[in-house]
Parts: sequence; structure tokens; C-alpha cells
Amino acid sequence: MADPTPVLDDLRAESDELDRLVAELEPEQWALPTPADGWTVAHQIAHLTWTDHSSLLAVTDQVAFAREVEKALAEPGDFVDNGAEQGAAKPPVRLLGGWRAGREALQNALRAAPAGARFPWYGPPMSAASMATARLMETWAHGLDVADALGVAPAPTDRLRHIVRLGVRTRDYAFGLHGQPVPFEEFRVELTGPSGDSWVYGPEDADDRVTGPALDFCLLVTRRAHRADLALHAEGPDADRWLDVAQAFAGPPGAGRPQKGTAR
Repeated sequence: MADPTPVLDDLRAESDELDRLVAELEPEQWALPTPADGWTVAHQIAHLTWTDHSSLLAVTDQVAFAREVEKALAEPGDFVDNGAEQGAAKPPVRLLGGWRAGREALQNALRAAPAGARFPWYGPPMSAASMATARLMETWAHGLDVADALGVAPAPTDRLRHIVRLGVRTRDYAFGLHGQPVPFEEFRVELTGPSGDSWVYGPEDADDRVTGPALDFCLLVTRRAHRADLALHAEGPDADRWLDVAQAFAGPPGAGRPQKGTAR
């Protein structure tokens, strides 16, 4: 049973880093476009606010969360965009205040959750540690979009280890989501973290393996970069297939980012 405290601490640090990036923005900067088509800086923060709220409902009011799932099923193509659009329409001071309050409420709820509790989600049910990991993954990924809009290049941290673990654990989900057969055997994943540490998963004698920088793996599984632009190496046909479909988040994969130097 995983202790959620370390990942909750890292989620708070990741959120605080993004908060510092947007806290002093001028109103017009909230309207800057990000790499996500049609989404501004405000849309990115609104999406995080919306997803934090959904997570909080899953932990504290599962009846209300079930109603949110029904809405999502009724609007499968627009549900996420509509949530971001509604939040982005708010004045920046209200949007920022709402994001801060919501993420703190979720922190408190997850820290108070009973050991071993599992909560419903749009994908499989999650533990407190898994939910915190998913929130960290989204905060980092959408934070990259915000940073891109502002012309900032944030330095990677060892908090990426949580996203790496999530990316490895969602291997079978990614294959299934793309309608591809799930490999029977485990892969070997050997990645180098930002501090130079080696992060290793899977049996040493696996036929299929993935190697490279942890940052590049995280960019891949959050679909923030095209595979061709990353220094990831696959050995074996199944590992090679995985790098084409890998994703660490629930829901449709979307179009992904184009290869550098090509049009969308």
C-alpha cells in the first residue's frame, strides 16, 4: 500500500512552481496562445482547476462525481473543452484564486483519505497516491504549455520520477486505447533522471526495452513532443510500437504535437 505523502508533497511543489509562473501575469498575458489548439494560458489553468474539482468530488462526493461522469458520456468530444472555456472566461484574479483554493482542498482530502481507499475516475479507480500522481502529471504537462506561451524553459526536476512510473504502469492501457494487442511480456525501461540517477523498471533480461532521458519519456507519455524529436531508443518490435502510442492520461489521445519543422 503506497504512502501518498511523498507524491502529495511533490504535487504541491509542482503546483507552486506553476503558480509562481502565472501569479504576476498581466491580464493580456492570460490570453496568450499555448501549443494546445484554441487554448490560452487561462484555458490551461482553468483545465487544472476543473480537473482538481472533479478529483475532489471523486474523493469526497462520489454521487456528485457520478453525475460528472454522466455529463462526460453525454458530451464525449466537448466535455473537457467546455470546462476549460467556462473557467477561462473568468477574470484572472478569480481564476487564479479558484485554482489555488481547489488544489489545496484536494491536497487536504487526499491526505485525510483512509489507508487503502480507492476512488472512482473516468478511467479505472485510483488510490490516493495514484490520484496525486495523475494530478502531478497534468500539472507538469499543462505547466509546460503555459511556459511555452510565456517563452520560459523550466528546468526538469526529479519529480518526473512519478510521471515515469505512471507512464510505465499505463503501458497496457495505452495499447488498448489505440486498439492494439497488449504484449504479454514486461518491458525493460532504463531512463536517466535529471540528476543523473538511473530509473529502471522491468526484468533485466526482457527482450523489449526502452532507454533514454527521463524527461523525453515524460514528454512522450504526456504527448508534449513528437517521438521523432526525442532521444528515446526502443529495442524490439513491441517496445517500438509502444513509443508510438504511449500515454499516461485517461481519455482520447488527441492529435499530439507535430514533429519539429513540420506543419500541423
